[in-house]
Amino acid sequence: MNLLEMLMSAGGTAAVGQLGSRFGLDENQTMAALQHLVPALGNGLQRNVSSEGGLESLLGALAGGGHSQFLDNPDMLNSGDATMTGNGILGHLLGSKEASREVAANASAHTGIGADVLKQMLPLVATMVMGGLSKQSSQAGFLGGQDTPAQPEGLLGMLTPLLDSNRDGSVADDVLGMIGRYMRNR
Repeated sequence: MNLLEMLMSAGGTAAVGQLGSRFGLDENQTMAALQHLVPALGNGLQRNVSSEGGLESLLGALAGGGHSQFLDNPDMLNSGDATMTGNGILGHLLGSKEASREVAANASAHTGIGADVLKQMLPLVATMVMGGLSKQSSQAGFLGGQDTPAQPEGLLGMLTPLLDSNRDGSVADDVLGMIGRYMRNR
């Protein structure tokens, strides 16, 4: 399952509608924007998770970031908090405002939607993606809870497409070290 499918299955349909409404886009335009913005965020997520401490950072963000609220209550996407949260996520995933501008420009070239609109959408899309990951993880018990132990291998299964950096169909060679570091730090 790719990130956009995961977002939609995590209840992102209403959030997608809210996002389109906020920027005056119809459903087709909004989905086209997402089809070009979400993969760039996935690439950033892959780089982040593959870096030293990245998996631990992601697990912490998913467990305590409260990102699912933006999917549970899509009206919150209109808040300054959603944009601020999204900009923080973008800083981790893309690293710089210049990278965000490049993502928006690339998406604009493919969708015909103005780069300025896409730059404004990008933090909200990042918030939605993290919300989707958070919801999927908690629903499956990957993050644990009071009575449910965290299952990092389950989360890794969900993130396999992002973690298979050499695209050989196996993440064992890509994440073995990350799993060991995560388990040692628990």
